[in-house]
Amino acid sequence: MAEPGEPYVNRMINAVGPVGVIDAVRIGAIPEAVRVEPEEHGKFLATLERWRIRLADVSPEEDMTVAEHLGCRFVCPGDPEWPTTLDDLGVERPYGLWLRGPEDLRFTCLRSVAVVGSRAASSYGMRFAAELGADLAERGWAVISGGALGIDAAAHRGALAADGPTVAVLANGVDVPYPAANEGLFAEMARRALLVSESPLGAHPRRTRFLVRNRVIAALSRGTVVVEAARRSGALNTAKWARQLGREVMAVPGPADSVASVGCHRLLRDQPPALLVTRWEEVVEAVGRIGADLAPEPESPVLPRDHLEPVTRAVLEAFPSRGTTGTAQLATKAGVDLATTNAKLGLLAAAGFVERAPGGWRLTKAAKIDSPALATVPADVPCGPHPTGAPE
Repeated sequence: MAEPGEPYVNRMINAVGPVGVIDAVRIGAIPEAVRVEPEEHGKFLATLERWRIRLADVSPEEDMTVAEHLGCRFVCPGDPEWPTTLDDLGVERPYGLWLRGPEDLRFTCLRSVAVVGSRAASSYGMRFAAELGADLAERGWAVISGGALGIDAAAHRGALAADGPTVAVLANGVDVPYPAANEGLFAEMARRALLVSESPLGAHPRRTRFLVRNRVIAALSRGTVVVEAARRSGALNTAKWARQLGREVMAVPGPADSVASVGCHRLLRDQPPALLVTRWEEVVEAVGRIGADLAPEPESPVLPRDHLEPVTRAVLEAFPSRGTTGTAQLATKAGVDLATTNAKLGLLAAAGFVERAPGGWRLTKAAKIDSPALATVPADVPCGPHPTGAPE
């Protein structure tokens, strides 16, 4: 009888319980136990009248019969499967949730991250969302999103591809495939994951329901990652709810001139700013256990010359980028004696860094680009005679 997220419902439930709410609606009177300010009295009565009219069209027995046929269930506060994180919403907490799928909602949400973003996503955003969803799911983190086109669907598919947990919070009934393009995704999630909705079975989406459901996405998860968001995006609304609830807000940067990332960049400039994330390790560090889920520092690329011991590397770095040079010149620039320089040149030649040329020595083409295909040179590699027969 009531739309999701109407505060008057929870205020009445807290005061007189669910049955008392229905009795009050039927007689059109505000229970005495509910505290109502004078200025809201008229609005409260008007809301009760609207609920009374809608109550006549409600058939809970029929709903439960259909739910049993489809393998759906209904959970409400106090049930074992109810996530207590939803209680953080206060009077805007859901009255109950319809669930479809084998996963346990409360257990799944203990380690969960919301991954949200634009419906009109770029290929960059879709790829990042799918990879992030898969990476998180592989490590036991549930991916929560809204089941929409674009970033949401990519994140769900990434988690499913990794055979991990994922939850779609819908703005319609869990038996209504919306958007229709995601019908296959929803069928797979109903079989392997979890579909969640505040709206009853058969309910179709409305614009307001999309915004209202965002608070559930934010409340179920330990943090929200916005992958892509335009200037006006429902994903920004989810981030706003996450911030209000004290959850971590994260954003993925996009190209500086990308219209699809304007919202993300705005989040990163906000005060306080969202946390900039570019990989799953940074997300887990933000929402995981303090001191235990730290993201490793990104490693710099290891080039073949990085494996050379210092004197050999000094001789190599003494080479000009073009042309040839003599042994004596190399010794002077490297600051080592001639005998040592000869020995190191033998090592470098054997490893493919340098080669003999008319007039002296020169860098090979591979050495100029530090090709990873080059072999590394240990400091103790013995040096044989040079092909010319000259001592090294």
